[in-house]
Amino acid sequence: MTSGLRIIGGEWRSRRISFAAIDGLRPTPGRVRETLFNWLQFSITGARCLDVFAGSGILGIEAVSRGAASALLIESNVRACAAITAAIQALATQRVQLLQGNAIVLLATAPKDGYDIVFLDPPFRMGLVSMVVDRLESYGWVVSGSKVYIEQERDSRFLELPPNWRILKRQNAGDVAYYLCERD
Repeated sequence: MTSGLRIIGGEWRSRRISFAAIDGLRPTPGRVRETLFNWLQFSITGARCLDVFAGSGILGIEAVSRGAASALLIESNVRACAAITAAIQALATQRVQLLQGNAIVLLATAPKDGYDIVFLDPPFRMGLVSMVVDRLESYGWVVSGSKVYIEQERDSRFLELPPNWRILKRQNAGDVAYYLCERD
């Protein structure tokens, strides 16, 4: 079973992508994506993006649609990966790449280069945000000036960040709290 999402802006504006209907998969709603990409409007062009826990793949795909140079999507669920692969093929793009695997394990190695923008929207109620933020920082996935978008449960404890990170923007939508952070 699949569901669909509409790309909001850019090159693929109004195109629909399908995603696997999987328990716990919560694609970022259109109004939240619109806010996020308004926040990123001066940072997105030419950016290298990383979408951790990609799920539907919509954040990385939307980023490339809006002018990012590339997006690497990390997802472990086989059905979600199949839907993301189909979306990438339908868009006929080489700028979106998918890496299937456990994000916690994959982030424990250093990338060739750090990323300009990171989307972090882990499964809820698993306490993954702090661990992933620590790995992004410790292994060089982010560099000075990197922007990191984080979604977590609205009722979760305060977002703990490394001392060289700061929150630029924050907002709530329903049960979700979302933040745009920057690494100094």
